[in-house]
Amino acid sequence: MIYYTAKEPTELLKFMLEQLAPKSRNAIKSMLTRGQFFIDGKAVTQHNHPLKKGDQVGMLSNKSFKKIETLEGLRILHEDDDIIVIDKDAGILSVAGKDHGEATAYRQLMHYVKADNRNNRIFVVHRLDRDTSGVMVYAKSESIKDKLQENWQTLVKERIYTALVEGSVRRDKGRIESWLTESKTMKVYSSRYDNGGKHAVTHYTKKQGNVNYSLLEVQLETGRKNQIRVHMEEIGHPVAGDKKYGAKTNPLKRLGLHATTIAFEHPRTGKVVKFSSPAPKGFLKVSR
Repeated sequence: MIYYTAKEPTELLKFMLEQLAPKSRNAIKSMLTRGQFFIDGKAVTQHNHPLKKGDQVGMLSNKSFKKIETLEGLRILHEDDDIIVIDKDAGILSVAGKDHGEATAYRQLMHYVKADNRNNRIFVVHRLDRDTSGVMVYAKSESIKDKLQENWQTLVKERIYTALVEGSVRRDKGRIESWLTESKTMKVYSSRYDNGGKHAVTHYTKKQGNVNYSLLEVQLETGRKNQIRVHMEEIGHPVAGDKKYGAKTNPLKRLGLHATTIAFEHPRTGKVVKFSSPAPKGFLKVSR
């Protein structure tokens, strides 16, 4: 992405006509309509969008834009010089993976950033399980990745998931605290007592439900591997579709877990940024 800085108050179309001269007015209007111009990491299509002095406008090249159109199973929610935030579908692996032909989120984003400059790279900051959908953050440099990972617990202000779980959860709100350990078979186990495992705290609020399923808003106080899945099994309401952790049904034909919201201090600006993705409609339909 290429960035242009406004030196005085103006409107977006007028500004880009000046920056991209002698490109034709119709060509730039088409770029606007397609969503190739970004302000604060979000695509802007309004021709007369006001710009203040110092505002930065990011521009996707036609080549990069074509790469966005070919992304499979993910959408870019935000991009700036330091981070890319995506909304990932269930079934898409978030990291590289062993099968070099698989279109993982990581590989697709790597191709996307290299469309502008072959030296560009992306770096994994955190992961979502293959069968969990929702919001994910990647870094565009190793230094930003390190800053985010080393200060994750303090930088992240909010992590909210939507979980479709089996059965009717009786309590409207709850808090689950335990210590998690992983076995040699890659399954995580929970203990209510400190057994040397990783301390994990999960908060949940019931949003709706019926006899068979409950829809929960789940907020992580800690972010441990499989934390929500293990804690839901622990309270007797496993995540729908999660056979590994006790589920007996699979009404969505996928794991009933979606990363809805993440809010964190931007590693460069220090400002809190927040990104969200609504839960898939099937979650709401099954739990009515």
